[in-house]
Amino acid sequence: MVIRRGLRSVLVTLALYLVSSAVVGYFLFHAQHGARGLETSAGLREKLGEMEAELAALGAERQDWEKRLNLMRDEAVDRDLLEERARATLGRVHRNDVVVMGR
Repeated sequence: MVIRRGLRSVLVTLALYLVSSAVVGYFLFHAQHGARGLETSAGLREKLGEMEAELAALGAERQDWEKRLNLMRDEAVDRDLLEERARATLGRVHRNDVVVMGR
């Protein structure tokens, strides 16, 4: 009887340690690999950096377009810009222009 009690207390203690270590292991695994884990947050930071770079490029492109639109909106339209856009749209070339054909 003493042996059974001793064995039972050892087994209960061992079972508690195993269950608690399994629970801790479960939470540690999901803290590392889960949907909001460390690996996912590193991937999200990388994606955020790419998106910020894209946003900066788009901002620069927008400023360029706004500058070109302001040239068209003024009371005196910039003749060079107007001529450039008209030629590009119509596909025409002025007789004094030199056209270099690429391969």
